[in-house]
Amino acid sequence: MSIKKNLLRLYPDPCERASIKGLYLAHQLHKLGTTVSPFVYANFLSSLDGRIALEDTVQGTYIPKHITTASDFALFMELHAQADCLITHGGYMRALGEGRLGNILQVRNKDLVEWRRNHGLKPQPDVIIASASLNFPLHNSLHEHAQTVHIATGKDAAPEHIRYWQDLGYSILFTGEDQMVHGAPLIHTLSGLGYKTIYLIAGPQMLDTVIREKQLSRLYLTITHQLIGGKDFRTLLTGAMLRPEGNLILESLYYEQNSPPGSGQFFMQFSLEPSNRMKPGAK
Repeated sequence: MSIKKNLLRLYPDPCERASIKGLYLAHQLHKLGTTVSPFVYANFLSSLDGRIALEDTVQGTYIPKHITTASDFALFMELHAQADCLITHGGYMRALGEGRLGNILQVRNKDLVEWRRNHGLKPQPDVIIASASLNFPLHNSLHEHAQTVHIATGKDAAPEHIRYWQDLGYSILFTGEDQMVHGAPLIHTLSGLGYKTIYLIAGPQMLDTVIREKQLSRLYLTITHQLIGGKDFRTLLTGAMLRPEGNLILESLYYEQNSPPGSGQFFMQFSLEPSNRMKPGAK
């Protein structure tokens, strides 16, 4: 059966039709990194007014369902399928345990599982959980799918919490001089563990540190053509103003019409200037 070409490429070589299926698999991300210089990529969904999530006292942090689409999730999972390991965080693990967010820790689609097998990847990516507090539950699906789990934290994390996870047999990666996980030591440590392709599915705080410390290789960004407002919200970054390290280069831009219904969305791919990328361990 032919795949409907329901995307319009706007850049480069504009006005060509393209299919959603396989769009990001064609990037062959699993071939772009090495153990010396891993390929680190992130993916976010944002509204036109810069919201990636909203917050309230009932739901906590959540993504409004009306800005999500099957197309965006399919491309998210194509990126997921190409990773050696995923970087998530303790806040997501808590939300997952409470049922406030869905489980995105495994590749579920049979075609993508087969794709991993055909390209020499493990059945499922390993998982790195970044946490300052070390206060989160592990989801049963990690054990069910035999995924290797590492826990990243700072050197000043609570000793009793460190011992708790170590007594359960989990390795602790100390990747910051305080309690926080920092981008450069984290990627340097994962490089030493042999990871070549690293998918960041954490949040704005982790994106902020990997960009600020020049560890990000590529940013994928879906922008839904919706204004969602909200007084309490999350946006892409959390820290102080960025300067040249925040400069991005547009590599591709696709448009999907009437998705979400009555609107549309852009699928965008950005790389970082070589001067804004640093090899793990470099000073």
